[in-house]
Amino acid sequence: MSDQNKSLDPRIARLELPQGESIVKPDEYWGTFEVFLQEKRGKFHQHVGSVHAPEQEMALVFAKEQYARRGKCVNMWVVKTTDIFAFQLADEDMFATTPDKQHREAGMYKVRDRIQEYQNRQK
Repeated sequence: MSDQNKSLDPRIARLELPQGESIVKPDEYWGTFEVFLQEKRGKFHQHVGSVHAPEQEMALVFAKEQYARRGKCVNMWVVKTTDIFAFQLADEDMFATTPDKQHREAGMYKVRDRIQEYQNRQK
């Protein structure tokens, strides 16, 4: 292919995609990928949506264009939707906890008076 017909789009040039040919074959199914975005180093990745792509690398390219084009982004994950495993709604009792959680409160320990003193001094 001559340099004159070469695409100037950096996404196509970088991936060395064939020019003038569709990357989607007839009757080809693209998978769904869930996209997680990190806005700032040290923050959690958050689910922002999903994209359809033939493979993970293209899913990253599509996700970048769709979800990181305008906003701040320092990192991004894509995960095949079919690879996500979740509990069934019928298993919700698995997350039930005992309502009595006094062991988490400082009042159950003998140092409660010292803690109260410290809190009063801080005011």
